[in-house]
Amino acid sequence: MADMGAFRDAVDQWAADGPGEPARDLAVRLGLRTAVLVEGPSDLAAVEALAARRGRDLAAEGVAVVSMGGAMSVGRYADLLGASGLGLRLTGLCDEREQPYYDRALRRAGALSAGFLVCAADLEDELIRSLGTARAEEIIEAEGDLRAWQTFLHQPAQHGRPRHRQLRRFLGTKKGRKIRYGLLLVESLTPSQVPAPLDALFTRL
Repeated sequence: MADMGAFRDAVDQWAADGPGEPARDLAVRLGLRTAVLVEGPSDLAAVEALAARRGRDLAAEGVAVVSMGGAMSVGRYADLLGASGLGLRLTGLCDEREQPYYDRALRRAGALSAGFLVCAADLEDELIRSLGTARAEEIIEAEGDLRAWQTFLHQPAQHGRPRHRQLRRFLGTKKGRKIRYGLLLVESLTPSQVPAPLDALFTRL
């Protein structure tokens, strides 16, 4: 049976100038119709966690969430997966500071940037602000990371910074932490707390 993980691996190999046929074959076998392009694995994990909470099986719906390994790869992935490649409908998330680059790269690839939802800083920032900093800190304490968090706050670079920015930076200070906390933050959201870009993304799938 075709596997979404195998499809993502095949696309990554294709993006690195490998053969395209494995990705094409898997796209057909999976019945894909839409690709959701996200910057990294923490974004992918958050999107899939919210899909699970909402009882949606994205793979069964023909939707592939694809981590591009960085915003600068959007043009390449849009070429491979969009109209000039696999012919999938493209949507996704981008950070506000990267939006001009996305617009140019997607235009060069013949794709529409209007299908992409914009996060103010990044998805983790959206999740923290939606939950509230107090709730985010409760999650850190429950996960046993309170001492690491307190040590981080004593760093001179963090003095005077807004709490949500401190939290966002903390999540990126250790490998794997953004993915782990991205999942925890999504799982802690109430339906009314889902960040607007993430909520709007699901209305387009």
